Amino acid sequence: MCGLHLIINQQESQSSKPIQQMMEASTHRGPDQSGWCNPYHGTYMAGNRLKTLDLGEAANQPVATPDGKGTLVWNGALYNYQDLRNELLNLGYVFQSQSDSEVLLFWLHHHGLAGIRRLRGMFSLAYSDLRNKQVIVARDPFGMKPLYYSKAGESWVFSSESRPILASGFVKPTFDSHQYHPYFYLRHSLPDRSFYHSIRQVLPGTALVIDNHGRKVNAINLNSSEPSIGQPSTQNVKDLLLDAVLTHFHADVPVGMILSGGMDSSLLYHLWFKQTGTPLFTFTAGFEKKYKKAYPDASYSRALASKYHGEHQEVLIRPEEVLANWENYIADLDQPVGDSAGFLTWMIAKEAKKKVKILISGAGADELFGGYNRHKAYIRFLSHPSFWHRIAKLPLRFPPALRLLEKLRSSISQDPFLTYLNFASLAPLPEALKQQVWTYFPKNLAPYKSALEWDRTVYLVNDILKIHDNANMAHGIEGRAPYIDWPLIRLSSNLPEEMHREISSKKWLREILQEEGLSKITKRKKLGFGLPLKEWIRDHQGFRDYLFRTLVDFGKSEGGALPSEMRNMSLNPSLFANTAFLQLWNLFVLASWKKHHKL
Repeated sequence: MCGLHLIINQQESQSSKPIQQMMEASTHRGPDQSGWCNPYHGTYMAGNRLKTLDLGEAANQPVATPDGKGTLVWNGALYNYQDLRNELLNLGYVFQSQSDSEVLLFWLHHHGLAGIRRLRGMFSLAYSDLRNKQVIVARDPFGMKPLYYSKAGESWVFSSESRPILASGFVKPTFDSHQYHPYFYLRHSLPDRSFYHSIRQVLPGTALVIDNHGRKVNAINLNSSEPSIGQPSTQNVKDLLLDAVLTHFHADVPVGMILSGGMDSSLLYHLWFKQTGTPLFTFTAGFEKKYKKAYPDASYSRALASKYHGEHQEVLIRPEEVLANWENYIADLDQPVGDSAGFLTWMIAKEAKKKVKILISGAGADELFGGYNRHKAYIRFLSHPSFWHRIAKLPLRFPPALRLLEKLRSSISQDPFLTYLNFASLAPLPEALKQQVWTYFPKNLAPYKSALEWDRTVYLVNDILKIHDNANMAHGIEGRAPYIDWPLIRLSSNLPEEMHREISSKKWLREILQEEGLSKITKRKKLGFGLPLKEWIRDHQGFRDYLFRTLVDFGKSEGGALPSEMRNMSLNPSLFANTAFLQLWNLFVLASWKKHHKL
């Protein structure tokens, strides 16, 4: 269930052309079936369906109640749909399918807005309620599924991507240059914005009620403060994770995994295989032989897949693959995100679609249990802030080989929250951007918990999950992430600051792996999921020339519209190849995307 489109109070035209154009612009998200309807004068709904559960016709979108009073289009998966279905059966509802779509339809028909809080899963949804002449629109609390909208007067247009909103004809593709600064430092637009002036994002955990005349009549926050299930411990995490694995892997179509050979994905596969004995299709990215020592994911994942007798495929990615596929990748990119993991995931999904319809990833574990290197650095800073403040004041300048130490030193601020924002950004934030970003930072928690919450609510949603959704959906694959599950998130959110620091570096996951005989994996050095950019820029002239030429052309064409640091880097990329290759890639993605869309 992978594409939703909604128009409320359509004014410009009372024809079905706009909604059909939106539906057709998003068939990649749901290649198995598409449909639209007009449940109320001026209200149009459409859905694109990727069949993953109950492959029959009864769950085709839009799906409606027998009396026609309720109509649903949505994108996602419900992991507690069987429990909800049993409750509805006891209330007298009769089902025509085994799908979670029909369960969600009747659940909203019976409970309305309040019922959304009981949903466990990933979703963006639109439910038309003719009894009350209103539409409910909601996005899950973890932002696993995107939801964009545009509003003009009392007319609304919603969609799973920004491109269908443009296809409706109601919105002009006007570039929002105010997103340059956030993008340069964060690798994405501000969380509730997009790179189009008139298109915004519904924030995670938001549910709206809009009447059929376009008036917003209610809004609620879906984020929960419920207590965690059981006492926090290694065994508790293991039990919750096993339950998440069994529910997230459940489908009526082939399921595969993006297997890095690291702790997070390896643990998921191990728990699945131990419980079911069922091998999976697994995929990983591999690079040329000379880079395998620095990027050893392929060898670790191959060994793990062999242990469980799975069918494993290594997707070889060289600079030649980037150059050959770049235009197609950019054409599939709904909104630019300057993370090279986006291209990696897109290439893996391109191969995986030949065998599977669902791809599991280990996303979310680092955000819940403090797995990033910046988390270690921040704990050290919080333990001895006065020492690090003195270091920051010294007239030191680390050489390019020690660029991470230089970034650490230059990121330290008197404000501990701002220090972490600098750690989490590609470079320390300038004054002009601090106040903008500050709006989204969770300042009501202790420092380390605030850092984790920033990573979960902003970085995970707008970087990791955005590229995971976009790259997979481009090839008609649904991405799932079992670590991002209500019980696990509640457990992490309810831990006190001291315990979070104690279990940082994913201590509980390490202990589970050790108990399960996978100690070797816990000793791996933490590596990011991305391309060997520094090495390619250094070693491959064709890649370097294409990258630099694109950036220089971008700097010249944009001129004074670019912030000075972006313009300087674009016009002089060779000066930053050793120290700021991540920023160069970031700019390369944006420059390519903007050129492709003629913005």
